[in-house]
Amino acid sequence: MTSQANAETFTFQAEVTQLLDLMAHSLYSNKEIFLRELISNASDAIDRLRFERLSRPDLGEDDDPPRIRVEYDKDARTITVADNGIGMSRAEVIDNIGTIARSGTAEFLRALSGDQRGDAALIGQFGVGFYSAFVVADRVTLTTRRAGASAEEGVRWSSDGKGEYTLETVERAERGTTIVLHLREGEEDLLNEHRLRSIIKKYSDHISVPIVLGAQGGSGTDQAGGESPVNQASALWTRPKNELAERDYHDFYRHITNDFSDPLAYLHAKVEGRYEYTLLLYIPSHAPYDLWMPQARQGVRLHVQRVFILEDNGRLLPKYLRFVRGVIDSADLPLNVSREMLQGSRAVDHIRSTAVKRVLRLLKDMADNEPDKYAEFWKQFGSVLKEGIADDPANREDIAELLRFTSTHSATQEPDVSLHDYVGRMKEGQDKIYYLLAPTLAAATASPHLEAFRKKGIEVLLLSEAVDNWVVTGLLQEYGGKRLQSVAQGVPDFGDLADEAEKQEAEQAAADYADLLGKLKEALSGKAWDVRVSSRLTTSPACIVANEADTELTLARRLRGSGLPNQPVLEINPRHPLVERLNRDLDDPRLADWAHVLFTQAVLTLGARVDDPSDFVNRLNGLLVDLTGGAGD
Repeated sequence: MTSQANAETFTFQAEVTQLLDLMAHSLYSNKEIFLRELISNASDAIDRLRFERLSRPDLGEDDDPPRIRVEYDKDARTITVADNGIGMSRAEVIDNIGTIARSGTAEFLRALSGDQRGDAALIGQFGVGFYSAFVVADRVTLTTRRAGASAEEGVRWSSDGKGEYTLETVERAERGTTIVLHLREGEEDLLNEHRLRSIIKKYSDHISVPIVLGAQGGSGTDQAGGESPVNQASALWTRPKNELAERDYHDFYRHITNDFSDPLAYLHAKVEGRYEYTLLLYIPSHAPYDLWMPQARQGVRLHVQRVFILEDNGRLLPKYLRFVRGVIDSADLPLNVSREMLQGSRAVDHIRSTAVKRVLRLLKDMADNEPDKYAEFWKQFGSVLKEGIADDPANREDIAELLRFTSTHSATQEPDVSLHDYVGRMKEGQDKIYYLLAPTLAAATASPHLEAFRKKGIEVLLLSEAVDNWVVTGLLQEYGGKRLQSVAQGVPDFGDLADEAEKQEAEQAAADYADLLGKLKEALSGKAWDVRVSSRLTTSPACIVANEADTELTLARRLRGSGLPNQPVLEINPRHPLVERLNRDLDDPRLADWAHVLFTQAVLTLGARVDDPSDFVNRLNGLLVDLTGGAGD
């Protein structure tokens, strides 16, 4: 840092310098977004002033009505965006303008694809909107004073976007922020009232603060637009639905999300009765970059009588609906409502309950009437919605209707099977919904646990996501009167689908292999909780299942880290040639090696971890040497 008189020069962080270079030299295909971003920031500053005034009436100052002003000067080749919002102190300028959160910047830079239009659409989503000014400007000057500060505490920030910025203390009579963009060569087409007006109408028409447009300088031929607002200057959600077109809703969505894509769906409802509030909620078409970050922001903003109060922290909508974006405006909450007050508010509980049911109904309509669109929704947000089975018992049945899975009857590996579909095509005599949990879909598809079910033509749901265990274990225990049953837990129960001959064959096999089972169990003492004859295998020699009373495999994997259940049971296939051979020679001196090889193979097939790979390799090599006659040589 260097100091000269009142001005101080600072160096940007390395990532910010990289970002500025990108803005200046790469993102030209949609350069007009700079105005959208600066107006959006100005609107936020006015919202923050409104909110802070609730606890600090002294911030009223001269009580000028909120306004955003856009001006252009053809002689000076500048565009100015000014607001009378909260403004910034010197420290806030350094934090908000001189620095970008490293995580957000890094995510932004990693998300760039090389598609200039797509890359430009990312700018607002990652909180780097102010820097879009350098798409059209080779120097940017920002002058600001925070509300409540004295006129002598104004701050001026200036940079050419090449790695450094200067800060100086200046006198500023009015609160708020003024940003002056000195346009680079070739951007003269922006110095035009019609062009600026069209950009404002296109991107910022639904800003609830008046945006006025004016001209400076004496040589301009355009007539300024006067003091009448260019935009609608009213909150869209307060307007009657019959006055709004789909484009209006989509434009407002882009404004609040900085997303250039259209939403998949939206709902707009005014609820009246004991409590009065308005919902304007959107389902995005793709997942935000921070969807799985623990501290990711919720996408719904709470307004009280059109005044922005706070972003949702999980009270307005539950976490499993964190992908929803939009606005909830209440007429029944106090203007000074806080996060703590939200916790015990009956009005908030009513709003939450209604909003959740409306969103789930919207998704159900999409699933029933627009299956292709719902498939895209499920691809983006299905894993998040599954969390609702655990988080929202009151709406569990409605959420269950929305779940989608891959199954052994799926034509592709895409999750396209609902529980309703599954029950509708259950075989006659089948009284359970069968599922298999596995670490990956490939492992589930190739699992030996499915062999008997495939032979009988019984459909099995294939679950490979971490959240699936919580969906099926103890939470969604039944659907439509049918109990959910794991094919990898306990003894297979085919109900009426098992004929008498199969039962007698299983009983006979258990008797014929009793001695072998005892020897294998003795050899695997400390590894296998039990060894028994299997009725689920048709081609594989063995598999591992969880004991009937044990927890499900995926949960055990999470708890223990090995991938094995707490009580692993080795099941052997009495019709497999290897098992038949072992049963014929119970005195084989290498029987213990065969037992360990069968067990470890079953561990690998399960997708679990082998505790001692070298022991497995040594035992297998020894058996191979014996089988090839190497020991005799």
